[in-house]
Amino acid sequence: MSALLSRRNLLASSAAAILPLQAKTLKTFGAQLYTLRSIINEKPLEVLQQLEALGFTEVEAIRGNLAQIWDSLKQTKLKPVSLHMDTSYFFKDIEKLNPALDDAKSKGFEYIVCPYIAPADRGGVEVIKKLADTLNKTGQRVKAAGMKLCYHNHAFEFEPVAGTQDRLLDVLMREADKSLVGLELDIMWAQVGGVPPEDVFAKYKGRIPLVHLKNVSKIAPQYNERVKKEDFQTVGGGVINIPSVLKAATAAGTKHFFVEQDQTPGNPLDSLKQSAEYLKKLNF
Repeated sequence: MSALLSRRNLLASSAAAILPLQAKTLKTFGAQLYTLRSIINEKPLEVLQQLEALGFTEVEAIRGNLAQIWDSLKQTKLKPVSLHMDTSYFFKDIEKLNPALDDAKSKGFEYIVCPYIAPADRGGVEVIKKLADTLNKTGQRVKAAGMKLCYHNHAFEFEPVAGTQDRLLDVLMREADKSLVGLELDIMWAQVGGVPPEDVFAKYKGRIPLVHLKNVSKIAPQYNERVKKEDFQTVGGGVINIPSVLKAATAAGTKHFFVEQDQTPGNPLDSLKQSAEYLKKLNF
């Protein structure tokens, strides 16, 4: 009998040790305020308070309207973590970069993000190498200002490089100094580009501190942003396996998760509510 009880106790303690791993939750998640661009400027405090009430605790802001919303943001408990700055600060208006960085640092931002490369400025391997060089130089300035630089992908970075096993993103990540430039992985655009997000996390472990959580309908892989409005989905909708992505992301050391939905069928707060409710109940 004592042997049987000992075996039961061992099994029970083993199960108790395993259960927390099986019931992991995403305790903290934020919102990319771009999702709210159609409504936030008119009533910033009201919108941000509603966002907070939905369970969001962090935000990723856009410098373009930061001045309009900043006073309201300070009246909430939402933590400003990262800031998307217009690409012109990195390529054309570089004299404006240092003052913008100083302003972001004074407001408590930890990350600066290069958000988008316009189609006219895109290209093959040589263009990507020049982009990496620019990001390295910018990353030095961001680091000197006490923050970290990340690059936000879309779909074009996943286009295969002819005659190699690479995609353009691999070229960028290889040429970018990992001590100066991180990746903000947009999982939806990776999916659109035909690459499972989990594969990106596994390949670039330790280099993806920020993530955009979103989803997409089943569509054929492509290397541009020609996605129909109705194909943008809440985090819990679409074809991306979110629990699998979260496992891969946490294993890769991701620190911040931002819900974003580029296009919504109605009030963007309604879509963010659906995503928040899904994440709050999700075990992975």
